[in-house]
Amino acid sequence: MKTRRHPTRGLWPIRFGCFAGYVVIALIYAPILWLAVMSVSAEPLSGIPGPFTSVWYDGLLRQVRWLKPLQLSLVVASIVGVTCMVCATLVGRAVPRVRWRGLLLLSTTVPLFVPGVVMGTALFLYFRSLIGLKLGLWSLIAGHLVWAFPFALLAVIVVASRFDSRLLSAASDLGASAWQRFWHVEFPALRAGIIAAGLFGFLLSFNELSRSIFLRGRSTTLSLYAWGEASSHSTNVPLIYALNTLILGASIVVVVAMFNCLFGRR
Repeated sequence: MKTRRHPTRGLWPIRFGCFAGYVVIALIYAPILWLAVMSVSAEPLSGIPGPFTSVWYDGLLRQVRWLKPLQLSLVVASIVGVTCMVCATLVGRAVPRVRWRGLLLLSTTVPLFVPGVVMGTALFLYFRSLIGLKLGLWSLIAGHLVWAFPFALLAVIVVASRFDSRLLSAASDLGASAWQRFWHVEFPALRAGIIAAGLFGFLLSFNELSRSIFLRGRSTTLSLYAWGEASSHSTNVPLIYALNTLILGASIVVVVAMFNCLFGRR
């Protein structure tokens, strides 16, 4: 006689997994929400919320020293984002079609496993001593590109590996040129990965700190400015709470807009 299995048996691994997922989500978003709360608190350094005020945002708008670092970060991040988009598209389209694609993918993703301080030191020695590159704008762009490109490449490869190359052969048989095959056949299928590559490049560059410390020269990005103000223990430290909250809000708007562009039509 078969015994009927109780419907709740065997569910504890699923419930435990859901609980663990909720804990991880809380660990991710709780510090972000706490930062936003502290940015509108009268004494944020105390760690106790309230009384709530906008004085730190008012002070941030009156103090314009962060505008130049913001401008530099936007320039560097925009160049890195566009370069990542173009290079990741070119390499990502080729990886699924080459013979040694595993080795090629491994060689391009190695920087992901190298600590930022180590990579920053190596890039500093390479740019300064070996090729004589002046530290500043272009060294920041090159260093950020080394960091962001593997993420961008993986984003393109995810969609490129699912693309049916027979569609290109069919388009070629119908008389389409190389550009027409890419723009009308391949690009629509790879669009999500290409846009994600540019988004990865921009956001990773905009928030990069460890490599920028070694490659900055006399330039100061927004991340370096915020780090310097926070580590100085000056009276401007509470302003960093407001500045970081504004950056967080802008990043969320950009990500939501990109997701809406990619998936809103579906």
